[in-house]
Amino acid sequence: MHGHQIRLLAEQEHVHLWTDISVGSLYQAIKRLDSEGLLTVVRTEREGNFPERQIFAITDTGRESLAILQREGLKDIWRKPDPFDLALARLNPETLNDLPATLHTRLADLRAQREEILVHHADAAPFLTVAEKHSMSHRLHHVDSEISWLEGVIAGVDEIITDEASRA
Repeated sequence: MHGHQIRLLAEQEHVHLWTDISVGSLYQAIKRLDSEGLLTVVRTEREGNFPERQIFAITDTGRESLAILQREGLKDIWRKPDPFDLALARLNPETLNDLPATLHTRLADLRAQREEILVHHADAAPFLTVAEKHSMSHRLHHVDSEISWLEGVIAGVDEIITDEASRA
């Protein structure tokens, strides 16, 4: 396929609704994959007055890399450290009184994210496979868990402030 065909397929598959892939960034990704030997130009063609287009195919190395990424994605558990945890563990004694408002703002932001995810899911649902629906619901479960955890932190905020103030 040429880049425009890949972009049209991505739009048709509604990739932007269930991944963090921007359809507009596909051309850059194609160039990068080509430079890494994961895709290759198999020919150049021209239709009518359209500009010449390079037709890409996945290489054997690309197929191997994709298979490895798929296996790792299904097998590996990956959690990115949250800067919030470090900030909470090392509070500034001079801004302790701001903590409750900061936590409530964060909770409101998480609840807004949850609502956005629900809207996003509703928009995407008609286009998704069963596996894609499960994949998308995973993000919602993460946000729900974060909300529940933060509500517990907020419930203990007075104790946190008292403890931190006594250490200052």
